[in-house]
Amino acid sequence: MIFSPSPILKDVIIIEPDTFPDKRGYFMETYHQKKFAVGGIDVEFVQDNQSTSTKGTLRGLHYQIERPQGKLVRVLYGEVFDVAVDIRRSSQNFGKWFGILLSANNKKAVYIPPNFAHGFCVLSDRAEFLYKCTDFYGPEYERTIRWDDPELAIDWPIKDPILSEKDATSPFLKHAELPL
Repeated sequence: MIFSPSPILKDVIIIEPDTFPDKRGYFMETYHQKKFAVGGIDVEFVQDNQSTSTKGTLRGLHYQIERPQGKLVRVLYGEVFDVAVDIRRSSQNFGKWFGILLSANNKKAVYIPPNFAHGFCVLSDRAEFLYKCTDFYGPEYERTIRWDDPELAIDWPIKDPILSEKDATSPFLKHAELPL
């Protein structure tokens, strides 16, 4: 496996697994605790989540104000544009974002540390998205930031996304309740 810090947010780590294709298909290791620790991701994952979304769906930008979650994200089917935003007030990268194309074909994964907001939009007809979390989901702690916040200026590859009510009415970063 290759572990690389993202070029914009060094705490966000891109994982490229070794794949072993043959005439039957392929095999790859998607998680190995010792290799991840050496690669800079020495955390305990406690919950797995999976979602299916249709083309044009945008989920995010989500985070938790208490019990923040680190997330290891990957695409099982289809293609998404995945985004992490540094929302740590004390960070020199506060408000900066990093986006990457994740797909079943490129097999890349991304580790997004706690206290980063996360979102993705679906570029294929359908996408299956899987993420491992370092803490449990707490609906009372979940918060969102507007996907189209002009202060963030995220260059989403879709312009008129399908949104949940929660995501459509999220506050801008300057009005968001952020983690301590």
